[in-house]
Amino acid sequence: ENVHGLDPQLAALDLNSDLQGVPGRRYIPPHLRNKEASKNDSPGGWDNGRSNGFVNGFHEGRDNRMNGGGSFGGRGSMRSDRGGRGGFRGFGYDNKDAGGWNAQKDTAYNSFGGRSDRGKSSFFSDRGSSSRGRYERGGFGGGGNNRWTDDSKNDEDWSKPLPPSERVEHELFSGGNTGINFEKYDDIPVEATGQNCPPHIESFHDVDMGEIIMGNITLSRYTRPTPVQKYAIPIIKTKRDLMACAQTGSGKTAAFLLPVLSQIFTEGPGEALQAMKNSAQENGKYGRRKQYPISLVLAPTRELALQIYEEARKVAYRSHVRPCVVYGGADIGQQIRDLERGCHLLVATPGRLVDMMERGKIGLDYCNYLVLDEADRMLDMGFEPQIRRIVEQDTMPPKGLRQTMMFSATFPKEIQILARDFLEEYIFLAVGRVGSTSENITQKVVWVEENDKRSFLLDLLNATGKESLTLVFVETKKGADSLEDFLYREGYSCTSIHGDRTQRDREEALHQFRSGRCPILVATAVAARGLDISNVKHVINFDLSSDIEEYVHRIGRTGRVGNLGLATSFFNDKNGNITKDL
Repeated sequence: ENVHGLDPQLAALDLNSDLQGVPGRRYIPPHLRNKEASKNDSPGGWDNGRSNGFVNGFHEGRDNRMNGGGSFGGRGSMRSDRGGRGGFRGFGYDNKDAGGWNAQKDTAYNSFGGRSDRGKSSFFSDRGSSSRGRYERGGFGGGGNNRWTDDSKNDEDWSKPLPPSERVEHELFSGGNTGINFEKYDDIPVEATGQNCPPHIESFHDVDMGEIIMGNITLSRYTRPTPVQKYAIPIIKTKRDLMACAQTGSGKTAAFLLPVLSQIFTEGPGEALQAMKNSAQENGKYGRRKQYPISLVLAPTRELALQIYEEARKVAYRSHVRPCVVYGGADIGQQIRDLERGCHLLVATPGRLVDMMERGKIGLDYCNYLVLDEADRMLDMGFEPQIRRIVEQDTMPPKGLRQTMMFSATFPKEIQILARDFLEEYIFLAVGRVGSTSENITQKVVWVEENDKRSFLLDLLNATGKESLTLVFVETKKGADSLEDFLYREGYSCTSIHGDRTQRDREEALHQFRSGRCPILVATAVAARGLDISNVKHVINFDLSSDIEEYVHRIGRTGRVGNLGLATSFFNDKNGNITKDL
């Protein structure tokens, strides 16, 4: 028909068929034209007689149980509070059980709200399935509530493991190398001081950490606890505050993650879940939700925050707990979107966390567990105002009501003051000699004139072989770039990181180094703290630091978790101020 004007054309599409007496025509999507209509197609097409289908499925005033029978709507409710089975693939034209965006795939966006890759509800969970998704409850529409409005969540037992995922399990646990010298850890002296200190453990089975934790310990191939774990785990499990001085690489990340998550699994989400629901209701179903983490871990650097987060993912595998990480130098929008999918354990650098709190994304009202990792480094980097703002000047429960754990490689006066302010009746744990270096590290100091450093470095690299990972420390960013260029011209596969590199560049450099594609990493002090690269064989102080504590942290990159390591330092007239301490 030759119709002119917008109204007649709309009428011809059956959107306004009674207008001006123009008879309605049925609209057929392009991919269905020239095909016999399915027997399940309704004659109404899009509108389906104004009683069901995609269009009216969302109408608030109608019966919210309307079934979609139109060719483009799935069979089942389109209302988000009923958990329908519909959406873009349904009974409408291929007689299949509709599956949402990507039926049959157990991914984060499955079925408008299926299970995400770490056992939590997906970003789209507002629009359909129950918060635990397709392959836990056996079908879409198992309740229709999203993670912020699902009342049944309160009744779920957080101590019971969720079904396993072979893909996630392989992603989390396929790597790892425990090292050859692990048994000798028992020789490291440990001293615990404080009132009513609980006895230490000799095995992970000596303390009840629950089914989930024990399963993940097995998957992580942890055979026995390290000294810091033997003492810290029972202390934290008995809800005592802890100040631990432990050398880097001693297993302290697992020492706090295992008991903290064990307690969260046992006690459940508490009031934090209700607070998330209230936030969702106040801001509307699709509004901006505020997250209330149950546990907060503060770390000084992006690299350390990411490492703790990856470790937390392992410990929280098959649980209801969803870890998140936020740090500066990365896209804050992406981090906010990840937070809004749910956050029970948050790993953060202080600056980015303050930003998130001021944006109203994070509330610390129900934060029952606070961990400050590498606290001395955070103070060295000038984070004390942000830390005090987070802990003392916001809504975090006061000491005594929350449980606080501080970990530090050294124990200077500033850390003692922080411990006094943040901890209540704490137990002090000294693992090894405070501020000492690992006995697994062979230390060499070599006199090398400034002009001879590069040629001496080449001799060292040739002696260690191309397979082993070597970390070279320099004092300046310019020096790092210059030395990397020199080594590249000499035919060595190398990369570098320093403070001026973007977060993406730093992560890519670390990935190349860890994987062995670039077995030489040139770094400034920014990389000295927090890097957990288990098989670094050789640390070279091309430029020796003037601070003995910085030296301790640099060479602590090797000899980690029982592995043997070598540290070589170039020494000359410029380094006289560190002689006595060395």
